[in-house]
Amino acid sequence: MKRVLTPLLLWLAVASPTSAAAQDSPMANPEDVSSIDGVIRALYDVISGPAGQARDWNRFRSLFAPGARLMPTGKDQAGVGRIRVWSPEEYVQQAGSNLEKNGFFEREIGHTMERYGNIVQVLSAYDSKRTAADEKPFARGINGIQLWNDGKRWWILSIFWEQETPATPIPGKYLKPHH
Repeated sequence: MKRVLTPLLLWLAVASPTSAAAQDSPMANPEDVSSIDGVIRALYDVISGPAGQARDWNRFRSLFAPGARLMPTGKDQAGVGRIRVWSPEEYVQQAGSNLEKNGFFEREIGHTMERYGNIVQVLSAYDSKRTAADEKPFARGINGIQLWNDGKRWWILSIFWEQETPATPIPGKYLKPHH
C-alpha cells in the first residue's frame, strides 16, 4: 500500500523541531527540557548573572524550537503600543551584551499554566534586579511562554512579555507560586 502524505503530514515532516534543523541547534541538557518547570527554570537561570559574567548562550539556544520568537511589548513615550520580534539569535545579539555588562537577575515570582495535550501556555510573573542582593527589583512584568512537547522533550516556541506599569500592575492570580 502506498503511503500518501497529506498537506498536514508533509508540513509536520518539514517543520518539526526533530527534523534536521533541530540537529543544528546545541544539544540541550536533559534536566532543562524534560519538564515544563525545568524549561522555565533554565530560561530564567541562563539569562541571569552578575555584571561581567558571560552567559551560556548555547544553553539558551538549546531551549528553543527552530523558528521560535521572543517579543518584548509595551508602549513608547507617546503611549503607542509597540512590539519587537526577535529570533533567539537576535535576542542574544540585541540584549545579550547589555545583560552581561550591567548584571541581570530575573526570577519567576508566580505563574499560571494552561495545558492541552502537548501544548502549554505559561503566564510567568517575574522580577528583575541588577544584582541578586538588590532589595527592590528595577522591573516586574509577565512573560507569556508557549511550549510544545515533541514526545522527547519540551521546546520553547515563543515568549512575549510586557513590563508592569502603574497603569498595568500584575494581578494577584499571577503572583501565586506553582506547586
